[in-house]
Amino acid sequence: MKNIDWNSLGFDYVPTDINARAYYKDGAWSELEYTDNEYINMHMATTCLHYGLECFEGLKAFRGADGKVRLFRVDENARRMQSSAEKLCLPAPTVDMFVKACYEVVKRNIEFVPPYESGASLYIRPVLLGTKVGIGVKASQEAMFIVFCSPVGAYFKGGMKPIKVIIDRVQDRAAPRGTGDIKAGGNYASSIFSGEKAHQMGYSNVMYLDATEHKYIEECGAANFFGIKDGTYVTPKSPSILPSITNKSLRQLAQDMGLKVEERPISVDELPTFEEAGACGTAAVISPICSVFDLDTGARVEYGEQVGKTCLELYTRLQDIQYGRAEDKFGWTIVVE
Repeated sequence: MKNIDWNSLGFDYVPTDINARAYYKDGAWSELEYTDNEYINMHMATTCLHYGLECFEGLKAFRGADGKVRLFRVDENARRMQSSAEKLCLPAPTVDMFVKACYEVVKRNIEFVPPYESGASLYIRPVLLGTKVGIGVKASQEAMFIVFCSPVGAYFKGGMKPIKVIIDRVQDRAAPRGTGDIKAGGNYASSIFSGEKAHQMGYSNVMYLDATEHKYIEECGAANFFGIKDGTYVTPKSPSILPSITNKSLRQLAQDMGLKVEERPISVDELPTFEEAGACGTAAVISPICSVFDLDTGARVEYGEQVGKTCLELYTRLQDIQYGRAEDKFGWTIVVE
């Protein structure tokens, strides 16, 4: 392994050796190529720079307790990128092409996968860019697909800690029937303003509400929301929520634990009825929520400073699969030989 201080890693870019690239032109994808070049040469009139015709994915590889390196649910990321590409009218890589690129990037940067004991992982970032040169607002028939990686630190250094969340209606994350259900960069751009405001006020995340009525919970920062009550795992359902692969995995694990699972609209008024609440996504798996403060109404919901037992069990079960501590009976992982 590389001579890196694994315990000091955050969620920042660390250079690795190799990235993968492919190009779409004249109706076909090129073969994947592998390079140590960290830069791309792009025309100033390229479509993605002006009209946001780009999408991306995020997933991780883990060095397990047995020393093996595992990719987690990479096929799900491939299918989600295809959904994003379809909505943005971009050429989409096939599932096989996507999986191969991610696999090879991990394999060729295997020394950058942090040791098991560190709790760190290798983050993989596939990106799809519309590369047609032009100044008109129209679909791009040319594209570039890139996969690069970077080691990232354990999200919770020193143990899982609940976070404080704020409801701020000053900014909507996504429009109804817009691009909220795909992983487009514009969704994240439209969250920066309110996110910075929340951080300045001492909160970790913004809980976004639906853009129509500002009544129903959408996402929590860049993650899906879920709540636990009466033996049920409840998560919002809306056409403007990104379908989280972590959330999908947690729903399966919740059912295995004997919990009922509900995907449905969740009103802000329902927040006090939950016994536990959390945000879930690739970065942290689960960020338990200790409190939610509504800036408009002044209402505050408290869930306690300790991690709830259901959140902790769900987190542990998922991490056990990712790190090879438990049998992967769902076939979620691929071992990188």
